[in-house]
Amino acid sequence: MTMRTRTLGTTGPQVSALGLGCMGMSALYGDADRAESLATVHAALDAGVTLLDTGDFYAMGHNEMLVGEALRTAPAALRERALTSVKFGALRDPDGNWSGYDGRPAAVKNFAAYSLQRLGVDHIDVYRIARLDPDVPIEETVGAIAELIEKGWVRHVGLSEVGADTIRRAAATAPIADLQIEYSLISRGIERDILPATRELGIGITAYGVLSRGLISGHFTRDRQLAANDFRAFSPRFQGENLRHNLNLVEALRKIAEQKGVTVAQIAIAWVISQGTRQDTAIVPLIGARTRERLSESLGALDVTLDDADLAAVEEAVPADAAAGDRYPTAQMAHLDSEH
Repeated sequence: MTMRTRTLGTTGPQVSALGLGCMGMSALYGDADRAESLATVHAALDAGVTLLDTGDFYAMGHNEMLVGEALRTAPAALRERALTSVKFGALRDPDGNWSGYDGRPAAVKNFAAYSLQRLGVDHIDVYRIARLDPDVPIEETVGAIAELIEKGWVRHVGLSEVGADTIRRAAATAPIADLQIEYSLISRGIERDILPATRELGIGITAYGVLSRGLISGHFTRDRQLAANDFRAFSPRFQGENLRHNLNLVEALRKIAEQKGVTVAQIAIAWVISQGTRQDTAIVPLIGARTRERLSESLGALDVTLDDADLAAVEEAVPADAAAGDRYPTAQMAHLDSEH
């Protein structure tokens, strides 16, 4: 495996061809092993992964502190190459309930001050509001991040889960490094309007959910019991007939993977990587590995080459819009500017 690099859009930093999404080490997918999480971050850095993605609301700061500890205890050379991508803005209470998003300039700067402290860094490389605040123009939120850049606390402006119109308005306010958004074989909605907009504006894509929260990893089974604190227990794609249908898609994909001598997860990640070339856009998949074993498997996707015949076979096995169920519960879908 050779770790390649690419530049996030025309204004963003140079990053590794894969990034590590750290959310699952703290929240939403059941309990995680802290020692193994730290070891996984270290293994990713050692393998050449430079982009570490987190959010200040992931377990109410826990994930940022975990990433901060991983950076603090990593070898100096690896720590210096690491780039932090941070989402902010989600409002939560002590019970873990969600209560909206705050994109006011004063709030942006407040969130950043806390994140810098928890991460133990002197700047954040890419900073983005997690979801659009419907009560605050995106120009004001992005303008506040631009002010943080002027002061040296942030390096680049990012966006997350916003639609084409919002992307254009944000880009007219300040240079945008990348858009973080869900993109996978079974979540391809961005191909209609969002990818053309980012391509036109020279904005990169960091794609999360490339394995659809484990659904198309090849490891999820129909009889798997999910913990009460696992987001997937409430996710439409993991329910009843939807799950049966979606796992049938996985089995169709498995046949192609086996013919190539790779795993389902590897071919699913390799498909996302291939779309960067096909869409003429810098696309960096965020892999949500919580263990070194899963990390190693995901990194193997970098050695998978999909030719035109492979891509046609994958498209036939898992056509666009083939998935059953929305990617989030109804209440959360309502907050996605990218879906409007």
